[in-house]
Amino acid sequence: MINVSILYPYSATARFDFDYYLQHHMPLASKLLAPALLDMRVEKGISGAEPGSTPAFTALCQLQFESVESFLGAFMPIAPQLQDDIANYTDIKPQIQYSEILLG
Repeated sequence: MINVSILYPYSATARFDFDYYLQHHMPLASKLLAPALLDMRVEKGISGAEPGSTPAFTALCQLQFESVESFLGAFMPIAPQLQDDIANYTDIKPQIQYSEILLG
């Protein structure tokens, strides 16, 4: 099983609309990626290692799939639709990482 992490690096001047992201973008992603999408998690950065310090990421999203191939098979046909929606909730350029799930 793999995890696709979508990371939004923190910037004091960046815009990120969590309401839009949670109420519109993520339900759209869930609908479009089904049935390949196994699980999803969204997190909001609140601080770094020192309480009250700046977080490394404003937000992150973790999507679970059986394999990178199953993710790409689901994502590539709908990529333009999801990518075009990014401007509606943020001006941060997301970083993507694929990870193999070893425990959890």
